[in-house]
Amino acid sequence: MSDSLEKPQLVWPDKYDLIGVQVSNVNYDHAIECMIKAAKLSRPGIVACHAVHAIVTASCDDELRSQVNQFSMITPDGQPVRWGMNLLHGTAMKERVYGPELTLRICHAAAAEGIAIYLYGGTPEILSLLQANLLQKIPELQIAGSEAPPFRPLSDEENQQACDRINQSGAGIVMIGLGCPKQDFFAAANRDRINCVQLLVGAAFDFHAGVKPMAPSWMQKSGLEWLFRLICEPRRLWQRYLVTNSIYLYRLGRSLIRKPFAT
Repeated sequence: MSDSLEKPQLVWPDKYDLIGVQVSNVNYDHAIECMIKAAKLSRPGIVACHAVHAIVTASCDDELRSQVNQFSMITPDGQPVRWGMNLLHGTAMKERVYGPELTLRICHAAAAEGIAIYLYGGTPEILSLLQANLLQKIPELQIAGSEAPPFRPLSDEENQQACDRINQSGAGIVMIGLGCPKQDFFAAANRDRINCVQLLVGAAFDFHAGVKPMAPSWMQKSGLEWLFRLICEPRRLWQRYLVTNSIYLYRLGRSLIRKPFAT
């Protein structure tokens, strides 16, 4: 086959094992470069932003772990995830790749490249606020469509119809804000149905819609965002963080103890 007929190569970042989950060694610029290239080439892909909760949830669920480890890219969304990667694998990552921040940066990049986005998740009210806020910040952003799915499992027909709407919109990137692990299962199930890049952004919709506050910068840099969110929503999140943070520290410590010493 001649070179002119060969498909351009798309190489996603290298991954490393973190308590059973394959996390990408990546920064913001590299993540955006890969997604924009995939969108311009009309190549599907799945990109997830995983903080400690998502990492532990996947590591404790065989089916979910198997699915997310096939994703194109898993970014180190939380500082403890970045620290774990640096300690275990010497990746020397200088910054995490935080879902809400990545959301804004990819919107800027998509607008500059003329790539349309699609928003999937949240409620109609949240989507309305989110779109207004995004367009206020990035007037040239093309939003090809948006929808708030029902808070129940979709039937096979409903799921296929949602995929068809995303594909027919012409979007190069669909941002999915369903929360973990619902968004991970949705993306994995529709890997062969959705023809564009799926970017799983968790609570980014709520933050950028202005319905939930983001942690101050100093707490984010110190790895204390979980504490800020716990203070804001103690009844909903106390068990999540008590359990998942403890599991993460235990498993990370065990991995460090088992790490072979350099000779």
